[in-house]
Parts: sequence; C-alpha cells; structure tokens
Amino acid sequence: MLGTVPIMTALAGVTTVGAALALSLTALVIVTGYTSINACVKAELFPTHVRALGVALPYAIANALFGGTAEYVALWFKNAGAESGFYWYVAGCAAVSLVVYTTMRETRDAALSRSERGGDIPQPA
Repeated sequence: MLGTVPIMTALAGVTTVGAALALSLTALVIVTGYTSINACVKAELFPTHVRALGVALPYAIANALFGGTAEYVALWFKNAGAESGFYWYVAGCAAVSLVVYTTMRETRDAALSRSERGGDIPQPA
C-alpha cells in the first residue's frame, strides 16, 4: 500500500529496461508477503463444509470488479490527464484490504469442521 504510488511514479519516468525491471521486481517482492500466506488465511475464515465456496466466490467477484475494470479505470485517468490518480486508486484499494485484514476475526481457537463442533459428518453413499 505504501509503496504503490512511489514505485508507479518512478516506473512512469523510467527510460531503461533495467530500471523498469528493478522497480517491477521490487513491487513483486513486496507482494510476496501477502501471496505466500493468503490462501491459508482465507481458508481459515470458513468452516470446512463451505470453504471452497467461501473462498472462491468473493475472490471471483473481487477479480471481476477490480481486475476486470483496472484497464478502464487506468484509461479514464489517462484521458482525464491525471495518470497518477490511478496510482492512488490502486493504493486506496490496498488500504481497504488492509483494513479488512486487520479487523478479521482470529480463528486459531475456533472449530472450523463439523466434527470439531460436535456435528455429524456426512458419510459417503
């Protein structure tokens, strides 16, 4: 979130491939802190019997809304003559996700499967 605007601003003024690669790799290294654990964190949010739907549906909706419209939003900012506004848009999206992640419930001690809660486990037919 904090590196988005500076990295994208620097990337906009880059004139060599090496500098562009270095900035892109810097951003990717920062993102690895999230991507390395995100699947585990998301999976722990939902009981086992609805885990696939609970993780996949919000992921698909967010990708469609933000990933699918990113090009249009970027072009809108460019046509308005305010390309750097897109950098702030991306940083704002990251800030919203940060608020969500910092306010999520802790599931370390929560029973996430029916057997742990004392419920019946469906048996195969």
